[in-house]
Amino acid sequence: MLRRIPTLIGLPYDASSSFLRGASAAPPLVRAALHSPASNDWTEAGIELIAGRDYADAGDVELPDLPEAREAIERAITSVVATGGRPVSIGGDHSVAYPIVRAIARDISRFTILQIDAHPDLYDEFDGDRFSHACPFARILEEHANVRLVQVGTRTMTGHQREQATRFGVDVIDMRASSSGRRPELSGPVYVSIDLDGLDPAFAPGVSHREPGGLSVRDALDLIQSLPAPIIGGDVVELNPSQDLVGVTAAVAGKLVRELIGRMVI
Repeated sequence: MLRRIPTLIGLPYDASSSFLRGASAAPPLVRAALHSPASNDWTEAGIELIAGRDYADAGDVELPDLPEAREAIERAITSVVATGGRPVSIGGDHSVAYPIVRAIARDISRFTILQIDAHPDLYDEFDGDRFSHACPFARILEEHANVRLVQVGTRTMTGHQREQATRFGVDVIDMRASSSGRRPELSGPVYVSIDLDGLDPAFAPGVSHREPGGLSVRDALDLIQSLPAPIIGGDVVELNPSQDLVGVTAAVAGKLVRELIGRMVI
């Protein structure tokens, strides 16, 4: 049986972004933060993570600045899974979640997605684009009836997206519910999709769509550390280096990636 090893993979794509672009430049900065000498290789649970032993790194996928990038992402994730990897993707805008999940769903048909995000990303289409970063979870749920979606941290849900959430049976834990103490009820397998704008901009200002009133870094870490096994993959997306003037958000992204991998290897 193949050993399922967490595998970093960079997805430098932001052609499906609305408002601001720049997230395609994020993967090298997330890696730099993950390996920064300002920190170390140990998780908060006391696990030392050694690259090449505890996790692999597949590098960055060469992606065109075109919709064809979705097929390239799907092929790359399929290759990671086929060789025994559990992808931990660093983006890139959140549209990459759709081809990632398509690839994973060929290997595991029934699982839960935990989405940390300010935005539900459930639009049927946005500005005429059905594959916008505002739409990936609508596409996922249309195609994969056995996938359950749990959203935490949302605080921008429109009427249309409320209708979509009802249509697809999404378990929505918005910020008001989260602040009141509600936590997701999860059972494995779980895929974790983290949009950095799910965090309050006080903690993660380097994103394209800042939305005040979000999760703290501690909130996000507690969610990751409480996840049930098995964790079949994850993504950390929407870091926009052009908005991250002193590298705070890249450091947060690196921390989240480290703790996610640490939870995956337990």
